[in-house]
Amino acid sequence: MKKNTRPAAIAAAALAFGPGKVSFFGYGKTTRAMAKKLGPSLFYDDNVSKPFKDEEGNRIRPVGEFEAKYSACEIPSPGMAPSHMLIQKAEHLISEYDYFARTMPPSVWISGTNGKTTTTQMLQSLLAQHGSVAGGNIGTPLAELDENAPLWILETSSFTLHYTNIAAPKVYLLLPITPDHLYWHGSMKAYEEAKLKPLSLMQEGDTVILPKKYKDFPSRAMKISYESNEDLAKFFDIDISKLRYKGAFLQDALLALGVSRILFDECDYERINAMELDAHRQEELYDKEGRLWVNDSKATNLDATVQAILAYQDRPLSLILGGDDKGVDLSPLFEMLQGRDLRIYTIGKNEPKLLELSQKFELNATACQTLELACAKIKAEGETNRTVLLSPAAASLDQFSSYSERGEKFKKFALL
Repeated sequence: MKKNTRPAAIAAAALAFGPGKVSFFGYGKTTRAMAKKLGPSLFYDDNVSKPFKDEEGNRIRPVGEFEAKYSACEIPSPGMAPSHMLIQKAEHLISEYDYFARTMPPSVWISGTNGKTTTTQMLQSLLAQHGSVAGGNIGTPLAELDENAPLWILETSSFTLHYTNIAAPKVYLLLPITPDHLYWHGSMKAYEEAKLKPLSLMQEGDTVILPKKYKDFPSRAMKISYESNEDLAKFFDIDISKLRYKGAFLQDALLALGVSRILFDECDYERINAMELDAHRQEELYDKEGRLWVNDSKATNLDATVQAILAYQDRPLSLILGGDDKGVDLSPLFEMLQGRDLRIYTIGKNEPKLLELSQKFELNATACQTLELACAKIKAEGETNRTVLLSPAAASLDQFSSYSERGEKFKKFALL
């Protein structure tokens, strides 16, 4: 693949030439939204074996038909890995963010490993009164956002950041980075580099809030670093006792309030406390015996599970773990579980690994294979003083269609 040495010129060409010279890689939500804005466009997709035209006039072709010499600009679906044949052949590659760099209003980007969605939602709940709109990875593609809005709030994935070389936020809010998507990036180092990339694109007058371990990363932006919730509360003059959140949610709230302080010098406790949290992230319910069940099915990686356990560390726990961990080393999780009043119930594809780690770290673990059996075994023990926490530290697709289905099944089994 030829080196893309002039991304700004490529983005300008894409705007000038329109759909006829833009090639979209992947026929997905993001690229289809862009095509709707540009007009009938050309797509290359893995799932297409025979060319066809859709109802909007877009032409969709097999990936093998792509030729870079006929394309002025290539825009990939965010999840398309760098190893993909289309990415390797592309000569004029830019991201969705780069395409909108010249027309994007001042923006806040939110990234990190866990908590991006909640922090984005919290910030939008605070700033909607100022006319902000939210999108990106949270569900609304940039092509569907109002370019006349005074502020965009964008949940931003490492996939998008990897391909972005022009666009930059006015405020970049970076949550802690822990191992995730390593199969896509190839290494933890590459994953971190993607998350930190906006710092090199930001200018004087911009602001970044980031974990203290990255405080020396080069950037023209003003850096505000944190190591704990107390750091954030002190810097932004936030009274933690006025917030209803705990655990990972508390950090999300502090970061959102921090951005509100930076942009409007506001700290609206009432507004942020009134926000309703999404399902499947530390969602609490009680069974008829009064036992607390916590649905944290959205915890698909190690750090999310660590945060959930810390939120309930003052309670005896029955912890349900397991699924597709994509090869991540879970030893740090098991190390932090030592010495706690905790029992592990294993399910899913990585059950043998979890049992082996439990034995290595001398933790009480029961093999269950399925979520239904795990819930049944916990109920059969009859100990209503223990909190049951589903926080799998793994993806769900080995046994479920999504983390949402896994969470709904957990709630159903809890209340049977």
